[in-house]
Amino acid sequence: MNTIRLTAAQAMVKYLSVQKNEEGEALIPGIWAIFGHGNVAGIGEALANADLDGSFATYRGHNEQGMGNAAVAFAKACNRKQAMAVTSSIGPGATNMVTSCALAHVNRLPVLFIPGDVFANREPDPVLQQIEDFDDGTVSANDCFRPVSRYFDRISRPEHLLTALPRAMRVLSDPVDCGPVTLAFCQDTQAEAYDYPEHFFEPQVWTRRRVHPDPREVMRAAEILKTAKDPLIICGGGVLYAGASKELADFAAKHRIPIAESQAGRSAVSWRHEMNFGSIGVTGGTAANTVAAKADVVLGVGTRFQDFTTGSWGVFGNADRKMISLNVTPFDSTKKGAVPLVSDAAVGLLALSEALGDWKAPEPDAKLRSDWYETIEAVTAAPTDGALPRDQHVIGAVQRSLDDSGIVLCAAGGLPGELHRLWRAAEPNGYHLEYGYSCMGYEVAGGLGARMAHPERDVVVMVGDGSYMMLNAELQTSVMHGLKIIIVLLDNRGYACINRLQMECGGRMFNNLHASVPNKVSEDWIDFVGHAASMGAISEKVAGIAELEEAMGRARQSERSHVIVIDTESIKDSGVGGHWWDVAVPEVSPRKEVNDARDGYVAQVNRRYTLN
Repeated sequence: MNTIRLTAAQAMVKYLSVQKNEEGEALIPGIWAIFGHGNVAGIGEALANADLDGSFATYRGHNEQGMGNAAVAFAKACNRKQAMAVTSSIGPGATNMVTSCALAHVNRLPVLFIPGDVFANREPDPVLQQIEDFDDGTVSANDCFRPVSRYFDRISRPEHLLTALPRAMRVLSDPVDCGPVTLAFCQDTQAEAYDYPEHFFEPQVWTRRRVHPDPREVMRAAEILKTAKDPLIICGGGVLYAGASKELADFAAKHRIPIAESQAGRSAVSWRHEMNFGSIGVTGGTAANTVAAKADVVLGVGTRFQDFTTGSWGVFGNADRKMISLNVTPFDSTKKGAVPLVSDAAVGLLALSEALGDWKAPEPDAKLRSDWYETIEAVTAAPTDGALPRDQHVIGAVQRSLDDSGIVLCAAGGLPGELHRLWRAAEPNGYHLEYGYSCMGYEVAGGLGARMAHPERDVVVMVGDGSYMMLNAELQTSVMHGLKIIIVLLDNRGYACINRLQMECGGRMFNNLHASVPNKVSEDWIDFVGHAASMGAISEKVAGIAELEEAMGRARQSERSHVIVIDTESIKDSGVGGHWWDVAVPEVSPRKEVNDARDGYVAQVNRRYTLN
């Protein structure tokens, strides 16, 4: 057997550089890296060599969580066809990535996390930044990754890579087990040499298998659907990951079943499709939520039935409804007693359609759909009252400024709710919302990942000032690496979404908006235009919606990242759509408003119990 002598770090980089997906693309096209002790001498040296020979790309960020978020967004925008690696030093560099790892886990997205780890030989003990477990000598800070990783391994011997790396690639490319992988890489092991078999570095193609359904599950699902008078399809992110947009669109049209979209599922089917009734759930629109209220059979396709999608399981008003879950993951296919149809979304829809034959559901109420889209048109029009614009007005301006290929990206706060209700996505991946983990700070870094995946499309990051302030350093990274994004920054001076929730639960305004922060000694606010400019972006502030649309035109023509700041209303939202969400209200309080809110909460919970 021929061998090649390499350090463990060199071997890992060489192996990653030759892994391919079935389209012939690099499965791992590069790595995000911030170096520190624990990865600079070993992994850093290996990456520098790979950079010289052009075999593997390295990108540098400013914050480890930011890099992880960019990697998550890249995987999402690629529909899981590719994944990025991310490496950090030990200690705080590693634990900074845990949030990103959790984000990837919740959203079933592939990212390879490679945090540096303590010395395998334990000679420097404790080494700088080491977390010592008083009762377990095998534990390091990287064990925090265990519950949020789909596969975890600690590389404490060079030969461990021979088994760990193929296992990692399987998880990253497997539609069922897909999620983040953590390889905690002991820093001394990175530098150790080993005689690796040459065949270990031969190019390998990882095929994303199409899981075919059990015929018995297909027939059972078909029998249930044929009894439906008011069926509904809930489209989840799994439709995009499976590349099943056409199959779902054809299935809905052939069998005349309305489609409702989760946050992750939006853009899988064009808003113009006659069966697309829009968003569902807490942030849903009137059309889809009205259909859901009387649905007697609900077919989930690639969805986890998350509480926002289901209105905390209160959006379904028919107590006798039946649930079918077409999902590639058995874990997700039986939630809430759903009848499972375990399958790839595209294959499963084709099989189910064949089993249904010419069966069609009764004609849905088309007026519900047309009325809802007319409502969207009305509420997103430019305001004429001279007041500060609300989120929906900004959304309308951005929508009018983009063509169908544009990508809107957002994460936490009030904007995702309004975007879910009001954005009209025409092409797959044109709507990119991280709402599985609702991770504030995802937006700017996420824009990088989306731009890397779709360099030919405009990427517009819509973000509130609160989320922007949490994690904005990757704006400079976008300039540094030439990954242009457009940022529309809505300045409502605080955490306006949570302030509204606080008030809806009977609380007084407290600690969310800047005006209600206790113990502050300054009323000064932030110069966002100057801040963005200091990081190399083109930046400007606009006075209203007309100026915003003009600025969007300039931003689309800009050669580098462009930030547009606009002041917006903090208290009022669009007032359309929506559904109850289970947020526990205190059982006793000195505030009458809280007690009244508690009464309303109990009534909603009791209603849900009668339905479920």
